[in-house]
Amino acid sequence: MRLDYLTIFPDYLAPLQLSLPGKAVASGLLDVHVHDLRRWTHDRHRTVDDTPYGGGAGMVLKPEPFGEALDELLGDGAEGVTVVVTTPSGEPFTQELARELATRDRLVFACGRYEGIDQRVLDHARTTAEVREVSIGDYVLNGGEVAALAITEAVVRLLPGFMGNAQSLVEESHEGGLLEHPVYTKPASWRGHEVPPVLLSGDHGAIARWRRDQAVRRTVERRPDLLPASAVTGDWTIERAVRADAAEILTLQLACWVREAIANDDLSIPPLHEDLETVTASLADWDTSVVRVGGRLVGSVRGRLDGDVWDIGRLMVAPDLRGRGLGRLLLEHVQAAAPAGAATYRLFTGKDSADNLRMYKKAGFRVREVLDGRSGPAVLTKRISGR
Repeated sequence: MRLDYLTIFPDYLAPLQLSLPGKAVASGLLDVHVHDLRRWTHDRHRTVDDTPYGGGAGMVLKPEPFGEALDELLGDGAEGVTVVVTTPSGEPFTQELARELATRDRLVFACGRYEGIDQRVLDHARTTAEVREVSIGDYVLNGGEVAALAITEAVVRLLPGFMGNAQSLVEESHEGGLLEHPVYTKPASWRGHEVPPVLLSGDHGAIARWRRDQAVRRTVERRPDLLPASAVTGDWTIERAVRADAAEILTLQLACWVREAIANDDLSIPPLHEDLETVTASLADWDTSVVRVGGRLVGSVRGRLDGDVWDIGRLMVAPDLRGRGLGRLLLEHVQAAAPAGAATYRLFTGKDSADNLRMYKKAGFRVREVLDGRSGPAVLTKRISGR
């Protein structure tokens, strides 16, 4: 693969000669060319930028140097060539896009600076070559060189022969839709921290299952957007609760609220003192949903309209499935179930229930008050968008 870089700071691309990319260049797997954009200027000051039409702060990179540079680099034919323009307004860079770019014969990186490159450069380049405007994240850098380096690293490591051990490409983050599991090496004990025993067991099946479970847990916690709902617990169904579910809901309720009672140092929490009759009666007063996995009831949540407030309550997840995102899915479900007359979501949780508060705040809820009493339940609310 040939890689070209157009930049006003050629020295910024020096890391291309280091580590594995440098070895790939030395072996002939990569053909790297870094070009100083100022070589295509014709005035004494080698000017590459000017003020923007329409006014505003900053400077814009002029079209003439880029145009002449691309004319020379692309020549008469641009088959198999992709021009990559690094810009915060581009399409998100993903592992899927990295795999796509790795199939190209040649990539030409146009590294912008200041307010960016004159749009006409990109429009004209599209008449002769594929142009991809790419962003590496929702933030702004001083220039495109850092982004070009990041994209290069992600792309070239996918080329056949680049990695010494190709299996490492399969097991890392974003391959298979998951973040990578935690990794460990010798010694087995370090500063009071131990390697998980399963990794020392020699049971390769158990190790594989542990790594998969850890990858799912990490993805749910850090990047839940990467997971389809069914990936959280396996095959599951969510359905409206019926009277026959009351006994299992009561059992789940007791299991979940013991943890709440411990966290808030309060055994007077009402769910711990309800009986089967009370839980059964609540199914008529609340719109209650349950989740089943393999026929087992593993989660529940309920909602009820109070004026224009959609009250959310009793969000519960079986203890052995905590940390896999099921609570987040139930919260999304009950919010979506709010009737047209609701303008605000409201829910309650213990003021010291750290995990619950973290999840609710991530979902956009904010603590409005802490009620009096020993447990001091916190009241959280959230406006319903568009209402």
